[in-house]
Amino acid sequence: MRDLAGGFRYLLAGQRWVFGHGRWLGFGLLPGLVSLVLYAGALIGLGYGADDLTAWATPFADDWSSPWLGLFRGFLTALVFCLGLFLAVITFTAVTLLIGQPFYESLSEQVDRGEGGEVPESGLPLWRELWISARDSLKVLGRVLLYGILLFALGFIPVVGQTVVPVLGFCVSGYFLTQELTSVALQRRKVQLDGQLALMRSRRLLVLGFGVPLVLAFLVPLVAVFLMPGAVAGATLMVRDLLRPEEPPAAESVAGGFGPPPPAYA
Repeated sequence: MRDLAGGFRYLLAGQRWVFGHGRWLGFGLLPGLVSLVLYAGALIGLGYGADDLTAWATPFADDWSSPWLGLFRGFLTALVFCLGLFLAVITFTAVTLLIGQPFYESLSEQVDRGEGGEVPESGLPLWRELWISARDSLKVLGRVLLYGILLFALGFIPVVGQTVVPVLGFCVSGYFLTQELTSVALQRRKVQLDGQLALMRSRRLLVLGFGVPLVLAFLVPLVAVFLMPGAVAGATLMVRDLLRPEEPPAAESVAGGFGPPPPAYA
């Protein structure tokens, strides 16, 4: 439970950092605004077309009597839209990070610089960083799609599909959302995707404490745009502590003591 609270404190610490550095807040808002317009258009289109999609996918139900036809297809339409919303939450960060790679990398570097100590640099040209980011995001998206399809299927189970499955969906979303956000700082530290995932697995509760509240906040229109810069800053602060050489944590640590951090996965 301490790690869950600690992850949330990193999220708050990141928001405090950017709101205390107004120039970087404005700088970090631009990619999110572009992504918001793209995703809003996609979700509006899905909202208008989801009922036609379910009707096309279920021709066997055309002869069902009322109200069963409407209830069945209405339920499927809601599931399709929820799946689209689930994928939007997961991919929003990846797409925004890809669009805003130079912005968020500069923001992450500034956080490192402001907190003192070494400021890691990848030493790679921008095109190479974009390629690595896009490649890794596609790999992560593949994992997310598998979970999404599984949760979509489990959604048909009575009671479980309406209680347990949504909770699992938020946990999966929060976990991979945190992975995407920490990848900005980890890529600069030359930590490859396998190492990033291993690092996330080593502190699952910390990751969920950071990511799940962020996913819930992202469900509110426009909130994702305003929280993204702080989320990147908070993820950088978390990475700094997780990859810190093993030593007793300082009393003034930004997120409080969690015990010795796991070893670096460079």
